[in-house]
Amino acid sequence: MTTEQPVTRPANPRFSSGPCAKPPTFDLSKLADAALGRSHRAAVGKDKLKAAIEGTREVLGIPADYKIGIVPASDTGAVEMALWSLLGERKVEMLAWESFGSGWVTDVVKQLKIDAEVKTADYGQLVDLASIDFTNDVVFTWNGTTSGVRVPNGDWIADDRQGLTICDATSAAFAMNLPWDKLDVTTFSWQKVLGGEAAHGMLILSPRAVERLESYTPAWPLPKIFRLTKGGKLIEGIFTGATINTPSMLAVEDYLFALDWARSVGGLQGLIARADANAGAVHAFCAQNDWIANLAEDAATQSNTSVCLKFTDARIQDGAAFAKAVAKRLEAENIALDIGAYRDAPAGLRIWCGGTVETSDIQAMLPWLAWAFEAEIAAQTEAA
Repeated sequence: MTTEQPVTRPANPRFSSGPCAKPPTFDLSKLADAALGRSHRAAVGKDKLKAAIEGTREVLGIPADYKIGIVPASDTGAVEMALWSLLGERKVEMLAWESFGSGWVTDVVKQLKIDAEVKTADYGQLVDLASIDFTNDVVFTWNGTTSGVRVPNGDWIADDRQGLTICDATSAAFAMNLPWDKLDVTTFSWQKVLGGEAAHGMLILSPRAVERLESYTPAWPLPKIFRLTKGGKLIEGIFTGATINTPSMLAVEDYLFALDWARSVGGLQGLIARADANAGAVHAFCAQNDWIANLAEDAATQSNTSVCLKFTDARIQDGAAFAKAVAKRLEAENIALDIGAYRDAPAGLRIWCGGTVETSDIQAMLPWLAWAFEAEIAAQTEAA
């Protein structure tokens, strides 16, 4: 065992799972055309917001009859709008295998007090997808940002479902193929896979979701910020750029830049290929080292964006302290920033592998991870 430091360093040490790394070609000059100091309801503001909506449709391949809206409060705001506006018409199945999915369970069961069947799985595992009853509404995360576990595909979702599917896709959109015909409500935020700025969310509605909104009124009062209908009809303006509250035009410009960058690398399939290459490098590293492993137990469900790792060496005495010490060493060397596991997740590391990260930076970082592990084992042994 050696604690000699590697020679090559990542050009960009940002592997945070949110906000995530900016696209490699980003610099502040790219935002010079932002409509700063202008009303978002002026022609220039409306045009940029519409371009953000239609650019999202283009890159993600969203059907023409689906509605796309820019909403406040990031992915959380988008999910909450869907839960409060759409649920309660029928029974709900809540699927959770990580922190954010568990948060949606709390909202539905404890806040809205809806009749719900809750199905959970431990970190690293997935619920039994074959057990889902699609006469119910179904709420789930596509990719568990804090567990590194994703659904493998949409084949488990019934074509003839009676309920709605509500999918939190914030760490999946732009990195995984989303089957739009299977998804009635889909949400994500700008600061994930495209590395955009925070505080804005996207809410995507299928015609079935719109029909629910226009035919069902929840029993509870809705705050203004959650209201998607008026007089029993969808507020169309929300889905053409007339946002519910004032958006940051600087953040909008940043998102437009990110969409242009996505087009430059081959659109959705190019982004998926980049994420797959990044995650593949981490997976190969785990296969070559018996002291570290993917938290996701089934290879078919391992994320290609939020790759969560656990230390498996029997010499480790305190897993949480050890993982924090390794992450601290890597941050001190400016090798990998913000890669500690999420606060509610098992002790370990979380490496963001979305398309804005360069595979060369992942490959340069991994030998340093081995160095930090060995150095911390040595420090632990010496202390003993």
